[in-house]
Amino acid sequence: MKVWFITGASRGFGALMTKEALASGDAVIATARNPKTVIEQFGDHPNLLAVALDVTNEAQAKEAAAAGIARFGRIDVLANNAGYGLLGAVEEATAEEIEKLYATNVFGLLKVTRAVLPYMRRQRSGHILNFSSIGGYFGYPGWGVYGSTKFAVEGLSESMAAELEPFGIKVTIVEPGFFRTDFLADTSLAISPASIADYEGTPAGNMRSFAADANHAQPGNPAKLAAGIMTLANSPNPPLRMPFGSDTVAVIEEQHASVEKELAVWRQLALSTDFPSEATAA
Repeated sequence: MKVWFITGASRGFGALMTKEALASGDAVIATARNPKTVIEQFGDHPNLLAVALDVTNEAQAKEAAAAGIARFGRIDVLANNAGYGLLGAVEEATAEEIEKLYATNVFGLLKVTRAVLPYMRRQRSGHILNFSSIGGYFGYPGWGVYGSTKFAVEGLSESMAAELEPFGIKVTIVEPGFFRTDFLADTSLAISPASIADYEGTPAGNMRSFAADANHAQPGNPAKLAAGIMTLANSPNPPLRMPFGSDTVAVIEEQHASVEKELAVWRQLALSTDFPSEATAA
C-alpha cells in the first residue's frame, strides 16, 4: 500500500487521483482549503485523511505532513497538483495578480515539498509528481505569466531530480495539455481585467475568446490522466517528464523541430564566443 499526499484534492485532477488511489487500496492524505469538501465526496474512508491546507501557508503545510505521518507512518507519493491559471498578455497582468499566482503555483509547491521531503529522505524513498503544463514547455500568447510559473516548476523539478536521486527519491514533471476539467472556468482561471485595446485581434487578445469557447470542449479525458498517474506511481523507473494528451505530444515534437532548425541556422555564431582551444591556438 502506498501513501499519497495530494494537494488540491477537492476537485479536478486532485479529486480524480484521490479516487483512483483509494480504489487501488492505497492511502491518501487529501488536502484542500476546506477538507469538508473532500469528505463530502469520499465519505469516512479508512484510508483517507482529509486535511486543511492552503499551500501558501508554510506552517499549515508542515502540520499537514506531520498529521499524515502520524496517521499512516510514511509518505510515498507527493502530488503537487494545486494551482490555477491566469489569462492575459504579459503587459496586462498586474503586479498583484502575478505575485498571487506565484504564491500558489511556485512558492506553494516549494512550501509543501519542503514539508514532505524530510520524511521521504528519512525513509530513503518517495516519488514527487509536480504538475506543470504544456504551457511550461512552450510559451503561448495570452498565457505568459501562467506559463512562467510552470517553467519555474520544470526547472525546479529538474534540479530536484538530480539532488534527490542519492536518497532514492524520484521526481516526475506532469505536463497535461487541454483536459476537460474546470481549468478554464472561473473557479480555476483568473482573467486579467486590465484589457489593453491594442491586443485586440492579436494572438494574445484572441486567446481570451478561445479559452471561453474551449471550456469543457477540450480533447483530454481527465479520468484517463488520473489512471495514467497511477501507472507512473507504480513504475520502478518513472520518467522525468510525462506529457499527457495528443495536443501536448504534438506541441513538444513541433518545439523540438523548431529549436533544432533555429540552432542549425545560428550554430556558428553560438560556437564563436568560446576562447580558442589550445589545439587551435597552437
